[in-house]
Amino acid sequence: MLSRVADSLYWLSRYVERAENNARILDVNQELTLDFKNQDLTGQRQHWEPIIASLEEKELFFKLYKDADADSVIRFVALEPENPNSIRCCLSAARENARTVREQISSEMWEQINRLYLYLITDAAENLLATNPYEFFKFVVDGSQAFQGITNATMTHGEGWQFIQAGKSIERADRTSRILDIKYHILLPMGEQVGGNIDLVQWGAVLKSCSGFEAYLKLYQGKMVPWKVAEFLILHSEFPRSIRFNVDALDVALHRISGCPRNQYSNSAERLSGRLCSDLDFESISEIFGQGLHQNLDRIQSRLNEVDDHISSIYCRWMEPEAQGQTQAQS
Repeated sequence: MLSRVADSLYWLSRYVERAENNARILDVNQELTLDFKNQDLTGQRQHWEPIIASLEEKELFFKLYKDADADSVIRFVALEPENPNSIRCCLSAARENARTVREQISSEMWEQINRLYLYLITDAAENLLATNPYEFFKFVVDGSQAFQGITNATMTHGEGWQFIQAGKSIERADRTSRILDIKYHILLPMGEQVGGNIDLVQWGAVLKSCSGFEAYLKLYQGKMVPWKVAEFLILHSEFPRSIRFNVDALDVALHRISGCPRNQYSNSAERLSGRLCSDLDFESISEIFGQGLHQNLDRIQSRLNEVDDHISSIYCRWMEPEAQGQTQAQS
């Protein structure tokens, strides 16, 4: 497969997944505000600023907006054209990548990504976000999931499909770590305690952001325990949005691309993904909290970025190194 094609398929998938996860984060945070209706400006900042922090866009945000209130953050993450990681810009980048590989993807895939993008640049999308944000977020999440389903059903599961799986998996692992990190950044209101009602509501929101609320309750018989939530989203081997599950899926995709058995490695990307898989297989949640949840999540994000860098250097040699870093937004 041409390096240009591999790169476009990989980033097409990453951008679609990123748009979906941004919609999930905004949706759940919007729901949480209903539980804390009487927040002052300080309370709103405490509630919404962690989203900007987790996306590493604070500097850009405060260039464009005065305060981190609900309206500003939702607008910035959803439709802001100057934010390269807004939902609109992610789907624009996904569509551009899809356009360059029209001959490699199915017509149904192209129609779905095109439909999503064309709607988001209309006044109707602006109005829907302003009047009914829940329906706006649902449209994005449903559209992204439909794209993944269409991809699985209409594209041959060869090398190109594996690059799409690798992109989805690395992006999903990264975003789950950032969703968890939002909880770290949210300070409990004065007078509240760790394990108190507000703390547990926030942990429930973290699960909902990853569509893991019901799966968690079934597994743990309805007991909302913070360290178990973190364990579920980081280390569970069968939940499709856990970090461990997606790092494993990434490693599988990379080995299927190269044809190398999983108990070996043929390049540096496979070596790094395999090492991260092994660490997550044998790490315990007590060790993670002992090291510090935030610090551990930071390390996971750094290691995922390192795998991404090596994927680019191995499979995107058609570009100069400087151009590689400029073509796609950084994770």
